[in-house]
Amino acid sequence: MRITPLALLSLFCVAAGPVRADLHITRDHGGYVEEYKARYARIRDRHERVIIDGICNSACTLVFGIVPMNKICVTPRASVGFHQAYYDKAFTFGIKVTSAEGTSDLMSYYPDAVKDWIRRNGGLTTEMKKLKNGEELWKIVDPCPDEW
Repeated sequence: MRITPLALLSLFCVAAGPVRADLHITRDHGGYVEEYKARYARIRDRHERVIIDGICNSACTLVFGIVPMNKICVTPRASVGFHQAYYDKAFTFGIKVTSAEGTSDLMSYYPDAVKDWIRRNGGLTTEMKKLKNGEELWKIVDPCPDEW
């Protein structure tokens, strides 16, 4: 078989074409807020979709304030959890110390629907407040369509 320059060019174009790499969240308990901000900004800038298909807690929930809501959906297994921000335990001798500034920063990212749910449920506290799949979550984010 002979490979022509046109065939080689076609193969290159297919391989180098845009690839949709959806983020599929199944078990994310959070982490460093700045890392999540950067990750979600890349997803937003690439116009990728986010499928929440399990646990999305803590810093993971920043997805609601950074990625456009029409690019996010939830499956029946979705669960999101919110709490106050903490300082890195490496700097607090292993003790959980809340950060008013960090908590305010988190809240500043959330869309109004998320802020309203948090307020109706007593605001952000040290305890995780979980929002499981169902009507309350669907008021914030759409269920995933079958084609996702």
